[in-house]
Amino acid sequence: MTELPTYEVFALRYAMREAMRSDHFIGGDPHDGPMPMDYFLWLIRGAGRSIVVDSGFTAEVAARRKRTFLRDPIEALRLLGVEAERVQDVVLTHLHYDHVGNFHRFPVATFHLQEADLHFACGRHMRYGHLRHAFEVEDVVGIVRLNFAERVRLYTGQVELAPGITLHPAPGHSAGLQFVRVNTARGAVVLASDVTHFYENLETGRPFPICVSVAEMLESHDRLRAAAPSLAHIVPGHDPEVMRRYPAVSPELEGIAVRLDVPPAEAAGHS
Repeated sequence: MTELPTYEVFALRYAMREAMRSDHFIGGDPHDGPMPMDYFLWLIRGAGRSIVVDSGFTAEVAARRKRTFLRDPIEALRLLGVEAERVQDVVLTHLHYDHVGNFHRFPVATFHLQEADLHFACGRHMRYGHLRHAFEVEDVVGIVRLNFAERVRLYTGQVELAPGITLHPAPGHSAGLQFVRVNTARGAVVLASDVTHFYENLETGRPFPICVSVAEMLESHDRLRAAAPSLAHIVPGHDPEVMRRYPAVSPELEGIAVRLDVPPAEAAGHS
């Protein structure tokens, strides 16, 4: 058997918003209190390639949606030695505004997406404000244009993007949401994206309120668990705990970028 390459994996924090616990669980929370949310994009590096997972949102969208914009996520990639102009592959976990904005700043990249998400974002359900609220129409139109330009790969199930990197459909939060499994020196790291926004969504079985199907979201929690060696190998999509549990890439990048290919500080409590 050919040995799989191992990759470095990074989370890059670019924005945040103040929020309450009741904002993050279906049915609210009986012990309400502050529970901020972070916004990330992720970088996979190794075997001679750099793959970006999601592309964040712009300063204009941040202002309109009242998010605290900490730094330009695409410029911040340069802090990790990555120039967007040269990136060949961008995985879009789904087409919500905070995961696909800035797509236009990757001029040569191929974008990888589950086809169900593009169908959903262009389909009949977008007539309902509750369902379209998480999308920016210009982002969706932009991805359609890129598809016409032969720069989008649309999948209908699990796929190997590269040796040691697989994409896994996990609908519920969005119709075509996918997570990314990456082989690293500490085993398979699972970039959950919005399959679970916070550690607590997954650990308590209480999903995030924005969803297309609660039933599918809960089943997708099970898929996360099945794909990971332990809960400590699952990285949620919006939890500030990620920045506390994982080490900064360097002292200069404290609070900006952390390494996910090393064990988290609290791994022993999340086996």
